Amino acid sequence: MTFGAFGASALMLTVIQAPFEGGGLAWICLVPFIVVCRPEVRLWRLMWISYVVSFLYWLGNLYWIGLVTAPAWVLFSMSQGLYWPVLVVCVRYVRRKWPGALLVTVPILFVGAEAWQGVIYTGFNWRLLAHSQWNNLPVIQIADIFGAAGVSLLIAVVNVLVAELIIAATGKKIFRVQNAVKVGVVGCLVVGTLVYGFRRLAQTPEHVTAGPLIGSVQPNIPSEIKELSESGDTILVDLISDSKACFDAGAELVVWPETIVLSSLNTGYVDLCKEGTRPKIYDRVISDHTKDTGYVLLGAHSAKVDVATLTITDRYNSAFLYTPAGLQDPKRYDKMHLVPFGEYIPFKEGVPFIYRLILNLSPYDYDYNLTKGAEFTTFEMEADNKKYGFGALICYDDTDPKVTRRMVVSDEGAKKADWLVNISNDGWYVRYKKGEVLPSVELSQRTAIAAFRAVENRVSIIRSVNTGLSCLIDSTGLIRDGFISGDLPETAMDRQAVEGWFVDRVAIDDRVTFFSRHGQWLEFLCGAVITITVLATCIEAARGRKNAKADR
Repeated sequence: MTFGAFGASALMLTVIQAPFEGGGLAWICLVPFIVVCRPEVRLWRLMWISYVVSFLYWLGNLYWIGLVTAPAWVLFSMSQGLYWPVLVVCVRYVRRKWPGALLVTVPILFVGAEAWQGVIYTGFNWRLLAHSQWNNLPVIQIADIFGAAGVSLLIAVVNVLVAELIIAATGKKIFRVQNAVKVGVVGCLVVGTLVYGFRRLAQTPEHVTAGPLIGSVQPNIPSEIKELSESGDTILVDLISDSKACFDAGAELVVWPETIVLSSLNTGYVDLCKEGTRPKIYDRVISDHTKDTGYVLLGAHSAKVDVATLTITDRYNSAFLYTPAGLQDPKRYDKMHLVPFGEYIPFKEGVPFIYRLILNLSPYDYDYNLTKGAEFTTFEMEADNKKYGFGALICYDDTDPKVTRRMVVSDEGAKKADWLVNISNDGWYVRYKKGEVLPSVELSQRTAIAAFRAVENRVSIIRSVNTGLSCLIDSTGLIRDGFISGDLPETAMDRQAVEGWFVDRVAIDDRVTFFSRHGQWLEFLCGAVITITVLATCIEAARGRKNAKADR
């Protein structure tokens, strides 16, 4: 029974987020988990069974990491599996200590586990309860106050209510006033959420103005080909061809994906290179392309050079803006949310032998360590005699609520970005078979996650992603189908493992949200609660062992 209950929760969690079409199951997916965490069941039995099921759950749902590095996929799934045993301990503890307060305590514990998931390993905000509701626009509007955690909390509350009613029914205690009160309270929360959501959606046109036309270029190149240096010239030619089509369609700004230009392009590095070398050539070709035409934002590497020794001291994953003046903008953005094992490897200085072990799990056959960026850059451009500011998110930056929020608002709380650009290379997470690119669920799942960043900060996000999905997400979180011009599929979610471009007009929302000003306050609160609960269970267990020894 225990294994089946955990398995049922894992199965429902899998269904609701792959391929994101079973969002209705989210509202009951945790019920078997909560019901089975009974105080009378042996703790270690619950913990081990929950860990095995959780490990298998993550192993199956993160299969796309195995396309890059199988050992890291297994080890990461093993570490992710630890959240369920922790939740078992906490849920069982509160069911024993405060059985009448489960509706308050248990949802906070689940969201607290998600909060810690967003911190450990630089943060992995993936497969959260909230993400199942990516296309349920009225429900997710509360994210502009609470963040995605607010949506997760609401879903968890409904799950706990259903579990409590089942527990009460088995004990023939369902027809009690307190159960009716709980149903009424949860009903009010759900209705209140919907009322708020519809109201915010209805208000949106009053706060939105039309921005410039922006083009997005989507190559379709698996990383095993893209990372080959000999592919650089062909890739650049194809990028410029699609970029020219965007400009011809009226785009003022064209966006290319992350690290799509196979060279370091920062001026401090390019200026030190000899004439005729790739950095010099590529910089000149891109400058000529934008001169008297428009702006291009692109992804490439940066290299910090020690001039005295002519050695590279730091490398960055960067976004560059080339202007209609035919010059590279002095500003650049260096990626903040580095991916462990892929973009940096821990323990290099502190524990070298662990570092060397982890290096073998990296997708690279050389030491590929990047340096984290330090500035939340705001790029500026002019179009139609107006000045605009926008921020650039590189790859998994868009899964990090903190990075996105800092891109949108200044330290004073004013909105500094009219829209955001997300450039990424998801060519790592596809298969390449007989000349055909086969997508994984990672492509659609990360697109859905990005929708929450748009709602949290009331900002449009335009994505340019190698292998897809490139699209425009508006400030309500709507992933928009169609465009003004382009040759990509009309339906946004069909833009996987295809090549093309599109041009559309970005909408600028003038609202500054509570979340933008105050950040992840709900996550911090829930994270603190689960931490205190874990400590309380540890203290209780230690006292129990001490008393048992004393009785002997």
